[in-house]
Amino acid sequence: MPERVYLDWNATAPLRPEARAAMLEAMDVIGNPSSVHAEGRAARGLVERARAQIARLVGCEPSEVVFTSGATEAAALVLSACKAVGPPTEHDCVYAWAGHSDDLWQIDRNGQPRARESGADTRLEGAVLALATSNGETGVVTGGQDGSVAHLAAQQSGSEARPVLFRDAAQSIGKVRIQFRHLDASFLSGSAHKLGGPKGLGVLIVRDGHTLAPALRGGGQEMGRRSGTENVIGIAGFGAAAEAALRDLETGVWDRVERLRNILEETLAEAAPGTIFIGQDAPRLPNTSCFAAPGWKGETQVMQMDLAGFAVSAGSACSSGKVQESRVLRAMGFDAVTASSAIRVSIGPTTTEAELMAFADVWIKHHRRWRAKAA
Repeated sequence: MPERVYLDWNATAPLRPEARAAMLEAMDVIGNPSSVHAEGRAARGLVERARAQIARLVGCEPSEVVFTSGATEAAALVLSACKAVGPPTEHDCVYAWAGHSDDLWQIDRNGQPRARESGADTRLEGAVLALATSNGETGVVTGGQDGSVAHLAAQQSGSEARPVLFRDAAQSIGKVRIQFRHLDASFLSGSAHKLGGPKGLGVLIVRDGHTLAPALRGGGQEMGRRSGTENVIGIAGFGAAAEAALRDLETGVWDRVERLRNILEETLAEAAPGTIFIGQDAPRLPNTSCFAAPGWKGETQVMQMDLAGFAVSAGSACSSGKVQESRVLRAMGFDAVTASSAIRVSIGPTTTEAELMAFADVWIKHHRRWRAKAA
């Protein structure tokens, strides 16, 4: 077993060998993809190949794929130009635009949102509804993947008009099947590094027929939706990672990952019966386990595990380093003590059972010491 064990795949996945190879090859392509000469066409070919690879992974048309610097920019391209509403369980990059609508939502213990009947007519009228396909902190799949969530606001407001729907799929793409063509959504965002591509690359899927006001103006790249010379090297790596991720989905790799996650939870539950596994009764991402031993601070656990050689987190990576309770768990109805005691273990296709059992042994030993001191 290696000296360090990486169990924080939801923060960022290790770079896939296929992505590394594609990026190294792209470094030798010198043309600007907007140039019409042979060198430019070669660079354009890499960009369009990646666009098609990502389209196959998420089930959309290549013409609907817009490359961005990350899922944060993808969300901002849509939500900064409109009235956005969304539940308080959204990622920070969405919550920054939609967080003013917290009082509009009820969140159950499984992380599923429901619009409150009071005020739904006026608060949702003309708004873009932002709702993640899954929560990266808890792993809970939000509202299903079949498009039925698009009716959420309309059902609550009593209106037949459905809002424009934006779905943050950064944590879902590559781990579960996404078919944008079957989702009743206008926009969907994703991130390369969450599925083994390079950091600093994202994607916004814009349904054909929908307009998008560009935040960056200039040369009109990305079909006029985002100007600026494309990051050809990173895009090539993103595309290769997407192709590899699709292969993993088709061959059942994530089924094995889910079995390992369940083995870990069963082991911890048997040794520490008071442990709370967040969202365990709801559909979840196959790789994510969020659990709490109420009273044992999450940041303390993260530091103890780090010193023992295990990389885990106490929530979204975008909030790491901040000593605070989980906004997501509080919205789900957990008390402050539990919300500040949760950690997240997120694994991937290269994680082994031996690594997880080694983590479980160390966590259980520290848990017993904490219990003894607390007694």
